[in-house]
Order: sequence, then structure tokens, then C-alpha cells
Amino acid sequence: MYVPSSMRLKREQAWDLIDRHGFAALVGDDLEATHLPLLLDRSAGELGTLYGHFARANPHWHSLGGRRALAIFSGPHAYISPSWYASRPAVPTWNYVAVHAAGTLELLDAEATRALLHRAMAHYEPTLPDLEPDYFEKMQAGVVGFRIQVETLQGKAKLGRQRSQADQSGVEDALAESRDLEARQLRRYMQRLANGEHSA
Repeated sequence: MYVPSSMRLKREQAWDLIDRHGFAALVGDDLEATHLPLLLDRSAGELGTLYGHFARANPHWHSLGGRRALAIFSGPHAYISPSWYASRPAVPTWNYVAVHAAGTLELLDAEATRALLHRAMAHYEPTLPDLEPDYFEKMQAGVVGFRIQVETLQGKAKLGRQRSQADQSGVEDALAESRDLEARQLRRYMQRLANGEHSA
């Protein structure tokens, strides 16, 4: 991913985006892609470790085990009209936030997969009642767990921060009035980043 230095996210900012927008596209060197949620463990490795699972029926896990994979996380994004800028001339563009995390994908054994499934349920729905043991075993039998210790982490926030304050304010005002949820999320992200906060 092309990341100018002025648009580069710090490690913690990239992690926060993964935590908030954890649904990723997972791509191998064969350019096959699987879309799935991933959980980040910040304490495992310098750049963290991602955990997830495939449906066992998905053949993609056969080709990815033991090989490098790229997880692509997309944060908020929106079209930016040149009419929102105070300065002229200007061109239309698209502002967005994204993170790429790459590393070797390691398939998990049954015990580690079981722990991952419990962690995922606790993360996404902590009030969900415990599943019957037989049902949980059937669920586990249908998936293949994996982890990726992140070796490269790139985060990019293309937000027009190089423009004048008047231009940035014009964009924020227009995004605030948009009926598009992504546009409003992008505005909130811009404000948090400007205030020194990490979270998207």
C-alpha cells in the first residue's frame, strides 16, 4: 500500500482501527480472498497477532496454512467534493482509512481453536448463554482456526490534512450533514485524530 509519511498511522492507531473495524479481506499469494472477522491480540509479538477461523468447507485454508497472508481492514471512507473546499481550484477525491497486516498464517490445533471460539463469542456477544457441549463441539468441527503473527503493519489515513484549516472545516461540515453513515463515521474519525485520540 502506498503510504506517504504524512498519512501514516502509528502502531496504536492501526491497532485501534483493527479493533473497531475487524472485518477483513484475507488474501494469499494466489490472490484468492476470504472475508472474515479477525481478533487482535496486541500483547503477542511486537506488531500483535491476529486470530480467526475459516469454515472448514472453504478450501482457502488448505493453500494458506504455513504461507504468508495479507489482511486488509477498511475503516470509514467517503467521497470528497471539491465544492466543499474554501480554496480553488480543487479536484474531487476519496478520503479513507485502511490498515494492511501481513504475516505467516499458522493453523491452530483443536484446543487452540476451542479457546479462540470462546474468545470470539465473549468479544462479540458476552451475554450469549453458554452453548451445550455437544452443540459447541459440532460448531468447532465445522471450522479451522488460525493465527497470524503480524510481521508488517501499514496504516493509512488519507484525510486531506495537508489542506488549509478552512478546507478541512468545509469537508467536516459537509460530512456531518451527509445521510451516508460512512461519511459521518469518517468525520468522527477526523475529529478524533485531530484531538490526538486513537480510536476510529
